[in-house]
Amino acid sequence: MDWHGWLTVLLTAGVLLTLIFSRFTPDLVLMVALTVLSVAGVLDPKQALSGFSNEGLITVAAMFVIAAGISSTGGVEMVVNQLLGNPKTTQGALLRLVLPLIPLSAFLNNTPVVATMIPAVTRWSKRIGIAPSKLMIPLSYTAILGGTLTLIGTSTNLVLNGQYQALTGKKGFELFDITLIGLPVAVVGVLFIVLCMPFMLPNRQSAAEQFADRKKFTFEVAVANNGPLEGVTVAKAGLRNLQRIYLVEIERHGSIVTAVSSEEKLQGGDRLVFVGETSAIFDILRINGLVPSDSQTPVIDKDTPERCLVEAVVSQRCDSIGKAIRDSHFRDRYGAVVLAVARDGEAIQGNLGSIELQPGDVLLLEARPAFVTRQRVQRDFLLINDLEETRPNHQRAKLAWVLLLGVIGAATFGLTSMLNAALVGAALIVLTGCCSIAEARRSLDLTVLVSIAASFALGNALQVSGAADFIARHILSVADGNPWILLGLTYVTVSILTEVITNNAAALLMLPIVLAITGSQGLNPEPFVFATMMGASASFATPLGYQTNLMVYGPGGYHFKDFLRVGVPMNIITAITTVGLIPFIWPLQN
Repeated sequence: MDWHGWLTVLLTAGVLLTLIFSRFTPDLVLMVALTVLSVAGVLDPKQALSGFSNEGLITVAAMFVIAAGISSTGGVEMVVNQLLGNPKTTQGALLRLVLPLIPLSAFLNNTPVVATMIPAVTRWSKRIGIAPSKLMIPLSYTAILGGTLTLIGTSTNLVLNGQYQALTGKKGFELFDITLIGLPVAVVGVLFIVLCMPFMLPNRQSAAEQFADRKKFTFEVAVANNGPLEGVTVAKAGLRNLQRIYLVEIERHGSIVTAVSSEEKLQGGDRLVFVGETSAIFDILRINGLVPSDSQTPVIDKDTPERCLVEAVVSQRCDSIGKAIRDSHFRDRYGAVVLAVARDGEAIQGNLGSIELQPGDVLLLEARPAFVTRQRVQRDFLLINDLEETRPNHQRAKLAWVLLLGVIGAATFGLTSMLNAALVGAALIVLTGCCSIAEARRSLDLTVLVSIAASFALGNALQVSGAADFIARHILSVADGNPWILLGLTYVTVSILTEVITNNAAALLMLPIVLAITGSQGLNPEPFVFATMMGASASFATPLGYQTNLMVYGPGGYHFKDFLRVGVPMNIITAITTVGLIPFIWPLQN
């Protein structure tokens, strides 16, 4: 192996370590790697940028738009609400939950499916009297299992198929080829979810339930009529940089002033709502011109059109992670005020402004209407409950489902390629009004798409530089040439990488190594590629390994150890089923 190969090995190790131990986003890290490989001459420009024109990547983008059309028309809720019903037991509830979710996530990107279902399942859990903590992890895990059923179930399957075609020159896989292993794994996984998880998951309040009594973390005072604070700005009154609390909103003549500016002038009779340590009310009342509020109905409990309350989960991409809420200039940056924070299933008490945000934190926000639209693009937060969301048009939902079925049928029966079927489906979704152009743009998660495209470059470099052959020889020495052990090592390696970096990057980095192993031993590459696909989806053990796990972390009121308790057995079960069955479905030897 020449210096190109050693550079690629060191760069791959650097990428893995950076993604594991730093807060840099995958798209940034992988684009830096792409740049280094191109400048160093390991890859020519065509090889370096091949991922951006890959058939799998374009298909993923088109499927994002189709999923957005079904989600925005209420298609997921329409199906789910008709099937959830009124079960009497937790096991009955889980069975009703998984049965519609498996086929939904088999053909739709599971992130919008889970995002749509979280508020629906939350409302359903209240109605049937079952704690959300019994339902939210099963919601995420079932969506992951459903994604393994088809080639379009996850972006990983699609892009891995595209890279397989590019590296081998072969036709690639059909829509339901992976179903042969995905279906038995899904059946075993669902049995574990329905039969075992009711006894393994805690009975715990969700963040939404902890936020329900807003009087616990807010208090209000009034501006005295004809007092010294009339006509004085919020800043000059000394109400902006308080240590233990901060001003959230003002009620004035029956209307609400939200996200209060420092230059807002106070008027007599204003009712000021503060959030933070409620014991600080005594310090506030020492300010000359402020008096106790004599209203019988707290301002925070009034239903007003000016207030937009949003429950949001902090994503791993949020710029405010690791910073105190006050130091992050949260109000100015996001146009929203934090009312409460929940972490590891508990509402955080005390000085709200000093709380350092972490991925998975659930925030109760009072936001300006533009916040919701903006975050669909910026993705600092995973919105889980937007109270201002408009009622979907279910007539269009039926049309969106018909278009998706048309895409599936066209690809399944060979009328056209998966790429062409997805592109036509995405165009029709927009043209028929199931999804606006703006919504279609917002559905294209550029961080994911750029990460995938850049991962292709690192995968190409592993192959052309000889690094993949070098790594493959060392893996072969560990396995002593046993194809079944090689299959197990492939699955376990990808599964571990998926827990600590992105699933797409894990799969695309492993593929050239898998092809080098099978090529040198005369093995059939197909079972190893399917093991890679399955391993890349097997992310159950932590809330940070897969986006849907992070999305249900707060709504379920979970602790980190809850994922370990049920996720590690889930990983073991899926691993044994996958590695045990694949050799009986596809021959390991050519």
